[in-house]
Amino acid sequence: MLHYCLAHLAYHFSRQLPKRSRAKLPKSSRYCGQPLLVNLTSFIIFTFIMTGFTVILTLMDPIPNEVKVAFHVYGVGSFAQGIATTAFTVPASQCANTTPELYYLSLVLSVLSVLATVFVGFLIPFWLADVFNKGMVSNHRSRAGVCQKPVANCSYLWHV
Repeated sequence: MLHYCLAHLAYHFSRQLPKRSRAKLPKSSRYCGQPLLVNLTSFIIFTFIMTGFTVILTLMDPIPNEVKVAFHVYGVGSFAQGIATTAFTVPASQCANTTPELYYLSLVLSVLSVLATVFVGFLIPFWLADVFNKGMVSNHRSRAGVCQKPVANCSYLWHV
């Protein structure tokens, strides 16, 4: 209902603008040469998809393989989105003067994307080692494995 309400309000507020200026997007002093707004829109779409996966992954037990595959494909797409965000933000320093909110939001999202990539990049070798040699990294039943002590309290890091 929130999305319906927002669209409804946007419709009514847009009617307050003169007809001739509703669809114009002039190049003015508030113009950013990089596609940061388009990138932010795709970032919002990824956020909605992430919300769906969060609900599915927290409510389902066991998780079907199709959902796991879809989640990992989403992860690859999210990685590409992070690269695109960073690639668009780095050369957009002139946008800090024209559209500072958009630029700084893109900058924060770029930094968070890089940090998330580093974190997942650190975990990938452990995930792969556990796939190829089950229980080598962390075996919860026998309480053995290379990483059993460090992850005894946070076993949720290992897999979906």
